[in-house]
Amino acid sequence: MAKIKSILLAIALGCSASVVLAAEPLYVVKSVELNQSAEVVWNKVADFGDLGAWHPAVAKTEILSGKRNHVGATRELTLQDGGKVHEALTAYNVKAKTYSYKIIDGVLPVNEYASTVSVHTNGAGKSVVVWESHFLPKAPADEKAASDTIKGVYDGGLNQLKTLFQ
Repeated sequence: MAKIKSILLAIALGCSASVVLAAEPLYVVKSVELNQSAEVVWNKVADFGDLGAWHPAVAKTEILSGKRNHVGATRELTLQDGGKVHEALTAYNVKAKTYSYKIIDGVLPVNEYASTVSVHTNGAGKSVVVWESHFLPKAPADEKAASDTIKGVYDGGLNQLKTLFQ
Protein backbone atom coordinates (compact mmCIF):
# COMPACT_ATOMS: atom_id res chain seq x y z
CA MET A 1 0.00 0.00 0.00
CA ALA A 2 2.84 2.40 0.84
CA LYS A 3 4.45 1.72 -2.56
CA ILE A 4 1.20 2.48 -4.34
CA LYS A 5 0.92 5.78 -2.48
CA SER A 6 4.52 6.60 -3.39
CA ILE A 7 3.88 5.85 -7.04
CA LEU A 8 0.72 7.96 -7.09
CA LEU A 9 2.51 10.81 -5.36
CA ALA A 10 5.37 10.61 -7.85
CA ILE A 11 2.98 10.70 -10.78
CA ALA A 12 1.15 13.64 -9.22
CA LEU A 13 4.43 15.52 -8.85
CA GLY A 14 5.41 14.78 -12.42
CA CYS A 15 8.16 12.33 -11.45
CA SER A 16 8.55 8.89 -12.92
CA ALA A 17 7.66 5.98 -10.63
CA SER A 18 11.01 4.35 -11.37
CA VAL A 19 12.83 7.24 -9.70
CA VAL A 20 10.84 6.76 -6.51
CA LEU A 21 11.40 3.00 -6.48
CA ALA A 22 15.11 3.27 -7.33
CA ALA A 23 15.69 5.39 -4.22
CA GLU A 24 15.26 2.26 -2.08
CA PRO A 25 18.60 0.53 -1.41
CA LEU A 26 19.32 -2.86 -2.88
CA TYR A 27 20.92 -5.55 -0.72
CA VAL A 28 23.21 -8.43 -1.59
CA VAL A 29 24.41 -11.02 0.93
CA LYS A 30 26.60 -13.94 -0.12
CA SER A 31 28.51 -16.47 1.96
CA VAL A 32 30.75 -19.49 1.62
CA GLU A 33 31.51 -22.28 4.07
CA LEU A 34 35.18 -23.26 4.20
CA ASN A 35 37.07 -26.23 5.60
CA GLN A 36 39.61 -24.00 7.30
CA SER A 37 39.70 -22.16 10.61
CA ALA A 38 38.40 -18.62 10.83
CA GLU A 39 41.89 -17.44 11.85
CA VAL A 40 43.53 -18.84 8.71
CA VAL A 41 40.79 -17.47 6.44
CA TRP A 42 40.88 -14.07 8.17
CA ASN A 43 44.63 -13.90 7.53
CA LYS A 44 43.87 -14.27 3.81
CA VAL A 45 41.02 -11.76 3.51
CA ALA A 46 41.97 -9.23 6.20
CA ASP A 47 44.37 -7.05 4.22
CA PHE A 48 42.43 -4.07 2.82
CA GLY A 49 45.55 -3.34 0.80
CA ASP A 50 45.51 -6.63 -1.14
CA LEU A 51 42.10 -7.73 -2.41
CA GLY A 52 43.90 -9.44 -5.28
CA ALA A 53 45.27 -12.00 -2.80
CA TRP A 54 41.89 -13.68 -2.92
CA HIS A 55 39.82 -12.11 -5.68
CA PRO A 56 40.63 -13.16 -9.25
CA ALA A 57 39.10 -10.05 -10.87
CA VAL A 58 41.61 -7.76 -9.12
CA ALA A 59 44.96 -7.34 -10.86
CA LYS A 60 46.36 -4.79 -8.39
CA THR A 61 45.42 -3.09 -5.12
CA GLU A 62 47.16 0.12 -4.09
CA ILE A 63 46.69 2.07 -0.86
CA LEU A 64 46.35 5.70 -1.97
CA SER A 65 46.03 7.38 1.42
CA GLY A 66 45.99 6.51 5.08
CA LYS A 67 47.47 3.47 6.76
CA ARG A 68 46.80 -0.07 5.61
CA ASN A 69 43.91 -1.62 7.62
CA HIS A 70 43.16 1.65 9.44
CA VAL A 71 39.80 3.39 9.13
CA GLY A 72 40.04 6.18 6.58
CA ALA A 73 42.52 4.39 4.30
CA THR A 74 41.65 4.57 0.62
CA ARG A 75 42.56 2.02 -2.02
CA GLU A 76 42.49 1.80 -5.78
CA LEU A 77 41.57 -1.52 -7.31
CA THR A 78 42.78 -2.14 -10.83
CA LEU A 79 40.62 -4.86 -12.34
CA GLN A 80 41.87 -7.47 -14.80
CA ASP A 81 40.13 -5.58 -17.64
CA GLY A 82 41.85 -2.29 -16.63
CA GLY A 83 38.83 -0.76 -14.91
CA LYS A 84 39.41 1.14 -11.65
CA VAL A 85 37.47 1.27 -8.39
CA HIS A 86 38.30 3.61 -5.49
CA GLU A 87 37.22 2.55 -2.01
CA ALA A 88 37.53 3.82 1.58
CA LEU A 89 37.82 1.69 4.70
CA THR A 90 35.05 2.64 7.14
CA ALA A 91 35.49 0.03 9.91
CA TYR A 92 38.10 -2.59 10.81
CA ASN A 93 37.94 -5.03 13.73
CA VAL A 94 40.60 -7.73 14.02
CA LYS A 95 38.98 -9.38 17.04
CA ALA A 96 35.59 -9.68 15.32
CA LYS A 97 37.29 -10.56 12.00
CA THR A 98 35.35 -7.99 10.03
CA TYR A 99 35.86 -4.84 7.99
CA SER A 100 33.60 -2.44 6.13
CA TYR A 101 34.27 -0.16 3.20
CA LYS A 102 32.48 2.05 0.71
CA ILE A 103 33.01 2.75 -2.97
CA ILE A 104 34.04 6.33 -3.64
CA ASP A 105 33.92 5.99 -7.43
CA GLY A 106 34.61 3.48 -10.15
CA VAL A 107 33.38 1.37 -13.01
CA LEU A 108 30.79 -0.67 -11.12
CA PRO A 109 27.15 0.28 -11.84
CA VAL A 110 26.40 1.30 -8.24
CA ASN A 111 26.12 4.43 -6.10
CA GLU A 112 26.15 4.77 -2.32
CA TYR A 113 27.70 1.31 -2.05
CA ALA A 114 28.68 0.18 1.45
CA SER A 115 29.91 -3.32 2.20
CA THR A 116 31.13 -5.59 4.99
CA VAL A 117 33.33 -8.69 4.82
CA SER A 118 33.31 -10.92 7.89
CA VAL A 119 34.74 -14.30 8.85
CA HIS A 120 32.98 -16.50 11.42
CA THR A 121 33.87 -19.77 13.13
CA ASN A 122 31.63 -22.60 11.94
CA GLY A 123 32.75 -25.53 14.09
CA ALA A 124 36.17 -27.00 14.67
CA GLY A 125 38.51 -26.06 11.83
CA LYS A 126 35.71 -24.55 9.74
CA SER A 127 34.54 -21.05 8.92
CA VAL A 128 32.01 -19.00 7.00
CA VAL A 129 32.85 -15.85 5.06
CA VAL A 130 29.97 -13.41 4.63
CA TRP A 131 30.14 -10.55 2.12
CA GLU A 132 27.21 -8.15 2.19
CA SER A 133 26.30 -4.72 0.91
CA HIS A 134 23.65 -2.16 0.20
CA PHE A 135 23.69 0.28 -2.72
CA LEU A 136 21.71 2.10 -5.37
CA PRO A 137 21.97 1.41 -9.11
CA LYS A 138 23.98 3.95 -11.09
CA ALA A 139 22.30 5.15 -14.31
CA PRO A 140 21.95 3.73 -16.88
CA ALA A 141 22.01 0.42 -14.94
CA ASP A 142 18.74 -0.86 -13.57
CA GLU A 143 18.24 -2.67 -10.26
CA LYS A 144 18.76 -6.11 -11.79
CA ALA A 145 21.97 -5.13 -13.60
CA ALA A 146 23.41 -3.51 -10.46
CA SER A 147 22.48 -6.47 -8.23
CA ASP A 148 23.72 -9.03 -10.75
CA THR A 149 27.06 -7.22 -11.03
CA ILE A 150 27.60 -7.19 -7.27
CA LYS A 151 26.50 -10.83 -6.97
CA GLY A 152 29.04 -11.69 -9.66
CA VAL A 153 31.80 -9.82 -7.83
CA TYR A 154 31.01 -11.65 -4.60
CA ASP A 155 30.71 -15.04 -6.30
CA GLY A 156 34.12 -14.54 -7.93
CA GLY A 157 35.85 -13.82 -4.62
CA LEU A 158 34.01 -16.40 -2.53
CA ASN A 159 34.50 -19.13 -5.13
CA GLN A 160 38.22 -18.33 -5.17
CA LEU A 161 38.32 -18.70 -1.37
CA LYS A 162 36.58 -22.05 -1.71
CA THR A 163 39.25 -23.13 -4.20
CA LEU A 164 42.03 -21.93 -1.90
CA PHE A 165 40.67 -23.60 1.24
CA GLN A 166 38.96 -26.84 0.12
